[in-house]
Amino acid sequence: MGKYSRGSAIFDPWSTFSVICVGLVDYAPACYVFQNDSKLGHRLVHVKRPILRVPNIAIHLMRDMNEKFSPNKETHLQPILATSVQEELEYGSKTAETSDFKQEADKHHPVLVHILSGELGMTADQIMDFELCLADTQPACLGGALNEFIFAPRLDNLLNAYTAMEGLLDACNNETLQQDPNIRMISLFDNEEVGSQSAQGAGSTFQELVLRRISGPTPGSFEIAMPRSLMVSADQAHAVHPNYSEKHEDQHRPGLHKGIVVKHNANQRYATTAVTAAILREVATRSHVPLQDFVVRNDSPCGSTIGPIMSAKLGMPTVDIGGPQLSMHSIREMCCTSSVLQSIKLYKGFFEFFPEIYASSNL
Repeated sequence: MGKYSRGSAIFDPWSTFSVICVGLVDYAPACYVFQNDSKLGHRLVHVKRPILRVPNIAIHLMRDMNEKFSPNKETHLQPILATSVQEELEYGSKTAETSDFKQEADKHHPVLVHILSGELGMTADQIMDFELCLADTQPACLGGALNEFIFAPRLDNLLNAYTAMEGLLDACNNETLQQDPNIRMISLFDNEEVGSQSAQGAGSTFQELVLRRISGPTPGSFEIAMPRSLMVSADQAHAVHPNYSEKHEDQHRPGLHKGIVVKHNANQRYATTAVTAAILREVATRSHVPLQDFVVRNDSPCGSTIGPIMSAKLGMPTVDIGGPQLSMHSIREMCCTSSVLQSIKLYKGFFEFFPEIYASSNL
């Protein structure tokens, strides 16, 4: 089955895991009347069983595979869905010609369309199109001899999406909310790993339009509010790897369990400034959350976040932070359990303490 490689993933582990399909399916009404509604629609789909696998080539056929791994993403990373022999036994020799598959047979594998229609409880010819992603079939779990680690897919950046929501909800249960002159909010964007330049990405005008609508009817209220606000760009950070410790700058080696990481970069790959870092340190002190600092080595490239994108677009002071983790962008990543609680406490403290800190400062 064909697939397209997205973002800067680590591809080697994909050949050791079975994968599932998750995504969005657009459908048409059945006979133009679907649940008494003639409108087009879309639904989320999650095929939970492992229907695909990208198998390794045997080392007998590629003796140097442990010395180098440089797959051709077009030909070497195609997942196997089914064999034509078993497909014929299951569905007959003319699967693609049956009425159930007329709509999508020419574009997508009929077996995949059949699986999707079964998951959604509709006929295959109702499916008009879909956007699917491959994902690890194994659920997240605690690990390590002392159960101190989280092994899970997509920790970057579901961990901060979850902890930011928890922090906001916890802050809303506090009496400080009634006295807060600011708007407490979180924003979760799509397409960060591929540049954010989409309608649903951080590079769009969506955030600005929302903020303008809630800033109030007074002329200039939005423009006045932006420089008086603070944005926390929360995206996972690189913990020092015990097997590759030379990849970190000597004086900046974030460790697991040692606190949330504040990211700095003189080339504006991160949006942190001395002022925004100082405010966050005061928030962390009041929240009893330890902090660490990260700068990339001078001889190493540096990734980025949506922090610089949104800071430039909105003119809002920003600090880039994140929990420490290993195996970023692998099919299965690793972080420490303590960073979850630390993140929630820090985000809760940010919402509660920022107004007072800003009002009493000379920054």
